[in-house]
Parts: sequence; C-alpha cells; structure tokens
Amino acid sequence: MLSRLKRTDPLIVLIIVAVIVAIILPARGQFAEWFSIATNIAIALLFFLYGARLSTREALNGVMHWRLHLTILAFTFMIYPIVGVLLQPLSNLIGEEMYRGILFLTLVPSTVQSSVAFTSIAKGNISGAIVAASLSSLAGVFLTPLLVMLLMGTGDSIQIDGQVFLDIALLLLLPFILGQIGRAIFPAIKGAAANKATKIVDRGSITMVVYSAFSAGMVGGVWQQVTVWEILFLIVFSVVLVAFMLWLTRFVAERLGFNRKDRIAIEFCGTKKSLATGLPMASVIFGGASLGLLILPLMIFHQVQLMMCSWLAARYGREAEQSKA
Repeated sequence: MLSRLKRTDPLIVLIIVAVIVAIILPARGQFAEWFSIATNIAIALLFFLYGARLSTREALNGVMHWRLHLTILAFTFMIYPIVGVLLQPLSNLIGEEMYRGILFLTLVPSTVQSSVAFTSIAKGNISGAIVAASLSSLAGVFLTPLLVMLLMGTGDSIQIDGQVFLDIALLLLLPFILGQIGRAIFPAIKGAAANKATKIVDRGSITMVVYSAFSAGMVGGVWQQVTVWEILFLIVFSVVLVAFMLWLTRFVAERLGFNRKDRIAIEFCGTKKSLATGLPMASVIFGGASLGLLILPLMIFHQVQLMMCSWLAARYGREAEQSKA
C-alpha cells in the first residue's frame, strides 16, 4: 500500500515540503500578495480542467443515477455537518479555535480526483463517482458558505455576506463552466492530456495554498499556539472519523439496496473532504482572519483519508479480481 501511495500520489510529500519551506522562508509583504494571486490563478485553472475532463456522455449517464448522488450529497452536506455540531464539546478539550477548524472540515465538499481514483482502483461505479464528486464541488460553492453562515457565523472574527458566494463562484464555478465549453470547442484539452494536466495542477495548487496558509501562520505567530499533543490529537481524531464515516456510508448504502459498485462510489465520495476546494473557500470566506488553526484539522484529515482509503481501495480491488477468478 505504501509503495502504491508513493508512486501514485506524491501530494503528501509536497505538502510536507511546503510546510517546511513556509517555516524556514515564509511568504511576506509584496511577495505574499503576488503569490496569493498566482495561487488563485492555479485554482481557477484546476477547475477549468475539471470541466474539460468530464465528458457530456459521462455527465448524462451519471446524472441519471439520482439516488446515488442524493445519498452522497446527504453524507457530505448533512451527516458530516451534524457530526461536526455534535462534536462541539471537544472545544472544552482542544479550545474553541481548533474546534472551529474541525467544524469547518465537516462543511467542505468532497474531493474529485482522489474519490474517482479510489473508486476506479476498487472496481466501483467510476462514471457515477465522477459526476457525484464534481456535483459535490459545484454544490459546495453555495452550500459550504451557507453552512458556515448558519453554523459558524456567530463569531466576531467571521463576517459573511452575499459577496462570498460571488467570489467563490468566480473562482471555482465559472472556470468549470468554461472548461465544459472549451471541451466542445477545443478537443485537444480533453482526454488523457487533461487528466495528466489536472493531476499536476491539482497537486501544485494545493501545495501553493498550503505554503501560503502556513506562511501566514508563521508571520502571525499562530503556530506558537499549537502543541505536539494537539497535533497527535488531530491525527487520532482523523483516523477515528474516517473509519466511522467509511463504516457508516457502507452500512447505509447496503440498507438502501445499492449494488457493490454503487456502494464503493458512496464510500469513497461520501467520506472525503476536499483540501483543494476547502482551502481556497476558507481564504475567501474568512478573509483576513488567520487561517492557521482553522485549516490545520482539514490538512491533517486529508492526509489520513488518503492513506486509509488507499489501503481500502486496494483491498476492494483484490477482492473483485478474486471473485472473477
């Protein structure tokens, strides 16, 4: 499993490198402003490629499976937020700011790339996963700010208005639509080339956002507030939360009568939380507020879900091959 992870997803290494560089050489002053602009451009390019990658036929086939998508959306934007609210007593143990970071991670959309990749490795419903994960990202443009407004909008450091929806739509939704248009006009931007470009830009944009966020934390002295025990707590917490959600999605999918391929898509799309989408959303929603402690739970959760789901997908894939033999 570790060998597979090293070959297929160097994102963990890139994030670690970004954190180390931010600790040693954090972005400051005018460079930080230009780097932030470059990061937004990379994010917009990423969602343009998402739009270019999803074919019209895949979209139509996937959209027809409405029960699958409603189930995944329910886990992403209903069950997860409920879990986040129920975890409120944790604020007495880890502090209000760290808990708000945990609550925020439960409100962001599902991942696209890793959800589809793990569904493919596990021999699940790939087209359904593509549409479901993409739909989650698009729905998150509106639902995540709304959920933040409802569940986190009472703090003095958070001010949310209608401009947030417009900013996120321009950064994430508009590029996706342009990608769909560009796919029809320029065939060269779709297919294997688009998939390869998406992986590169995906990893690059996440790395840039992580570096920018950690740099801001270093400049603002946020990381002096985080102890080793808090990091260890977040790692253990993430393992427990991922394991619980993997079990819950499978249990519910079985009770609802989904077949094996659909159950796999529900597991891997319904349990993920997107670092690529969540971090830029945080920067837009919370504006000038310090993002260090707020995004730390999401960053750690992302690493844990990659490792755990990589192992699970490989196991499902072996079981599928054995059943054919």
